[in-house]
Amino acid sequence: MALLDEIWHKYGPGLAGAIFGAGWWFWVDAVAISKTKVEFVHYLPGIFATIAALMFNCVRREDLQEYDPYDDGAGCRSRVWLFLSYVLSFVSLAGSVGLLINDYANPAITSTWPGVAGVCQCTFILGSGLLYWMSRSSSDS
Repeated sequence: MALLDEIWHKYGPGLAGAIFGAGWWFWVDAVAISKTKVEFVHYLPGIFATIAALMFNCVRREDLQEYDPYDDGAGCRSRVWLFLSYVLSFVSLAGSVGLLINDYANPAITSTWPGVAGVCQCTFILGSGLLYWMSRSSSDS
């Protein structure tokens, strides 16, 4: 079991970075090959997903597991921060799905790839953030 933990802590962040890069690669590819101009509002879910991934990686798992009735509320602040980051992440994912349905479900649209790529981007970014959060060792800050 210790060997698996060592491998997980060693290769988990690299895998998370590769998944993060793949998420942004989907989006860059969709914008580059799109025959129509992609509006700025379609960029926002990916930007907010990136901010959410950064937000929930600011919280250490140890801060959530420890409870001290005499502390100054650090555990509560960590839980609130993590909750807000999860809200932002799910809002960004819902926003990308909403943009896909609203703007690319029209039969007159020839290419739905930018909408699908936006959903893939948010999914990959949030998945990579969670993978990185889970693969950090307890000695990391």
